[in-house]
Amino acid sequence: MQYIRHFLWLVTFISGVSTVCAQTLELGIGGGGAGYIGDLNQDKLLKISGLSLGGYAKLNIDPYWAVGLHYTYGKIKANDAESDNSQFRDRNINFKTPLNEVSLQVDFNFLNYFAGGGTRKFTPYIFTGIGTVFFNPKGVYKDGQGDDAEYNLRFYNTEGQSQAYRNFALTIPYGVGVKLRLKENWGLFSQIGYRTAYTDYLDDVSDRYPDPNLWKQDANWADRKFLSDPSYSQYGTPGVQRGDFRKRDTYMFVGIGISYTFVSQKCYTF
Repeated sequence: MQYIRHFLWLVTFISGVSTVCAQTLELGIGGGGAGYIGDLNQDKLLKISGLSLGGYAKLNIDPYWAVGLHYTYGKIKANDAESDNSQFRDRNINFKTPLNEVSLQVDFNFLNYFAGGGTRKFTPYIFTGIGTVFFNPKGVYKDGQGDDAEYNLRFYNTEGQSQAYRNFALTIPYGVGVKLRLKENWGLFSQIGYRTAYTDYLDDVSDRYPDPNLWKQDANWADRKFLSDPSYSQYGTPGVQRGDFRKRDTYMFVGIGISYTFVSQKCYTF
């Protein structure tokens, strides 16, 4: 409820400001890389595992503050078999998932800047906000014929869940960047931003190894048991922690982009 109140406050604030004077609408697109920090990658904060693309519509309230609606698509993945940790290699879990994020973000420019005006041609900035991310982790393992087989992990209840976990979660973006005015209303930006996802299942790993007897009456018993514990030594003792003890996964977008600002009129002076 706290985040909903903050969101409503931002919407009300934007509406109130827009009635006072005309604003500057900014549209932007960008691309780069996506990364993940979680149960399969616990400490490599800058590791890129896939691509990202996105766009936004932003309202520049003044040269320092802006609020925007953002959409970003990315792909993340991790594979224990490629880890430099021997215990991870033995655990042998892997996943990949697309990320579809929609968020409301607030920028703060440290200098007097925006692409349609302002006294500075560049500025560092920070941002934060609130959003929703949609995900769908899948694992790839060899089948009985030695071919790669892909499994939609949500539906195999690999930690003994009574039902599939939700494929969306609240997410909190935060990060830093730099903006540069190119020519007239055109701007260039580069940023890195992390997202705290309010789920621990981006990678399908969160809790403990379940008792495989839970699935004995299930037609997919063999697949569920294998996907829960694909380790080479079958060390997945029921009740033993399957991942780390953090309750939320994190993902990251880094990239560069271009923007165009539509200036209807000056409603503040420089």
